Amino acid sequence: MLRDAALRVTRPRVAVLAAVHERPHADTDSIVGMVREDLGEVSTQAIYDVLRALTAAGLVRRIQPAGSVARYELRVGDNHHHVVCRSCGAIGDVDCAVGEPPCLTPSDDHGYVIDEAEVVYWGLCPACSSSANI
Repeated sequence: MLRDAALRVTRPRVAVLAAVHERPHADTDSIVGMVREDLGEVSTQAIYDVLRALTAAGLVRRIQPAGSVARYELRVGDNHHHVVCRSCGAIGDVDCAVGEPPCLTPSDDHGYVIDEAEVVYWGLCPACSSSANI
């Protein structure tokens, strides 16, 4: 993946990709912890730099639901959406809402050429929903 994106293959880049693969929607602190478990001491700044490079190369997608820190995922090849639990913050993927990308057609595009729509569904995950009903 790194070579195909014209990026050098380095241990931190491989470790970050592995961490994001292992925990989709992980935040930076979680990724830092996982990379350090794998490689030992790696600076937080180095991991931020790797995430920025991977995002710019299109290998990683950065999402940031309202009120949340940035999170990262490997699912970059489509215009999917997310469902977020208001209680615990769990995030799941939701396939395209309607039709072909960009999934939703605005009532007035103001002359823009739309290529992506960002939709976030909010609610309670099954675990939080069942504990709220107890």
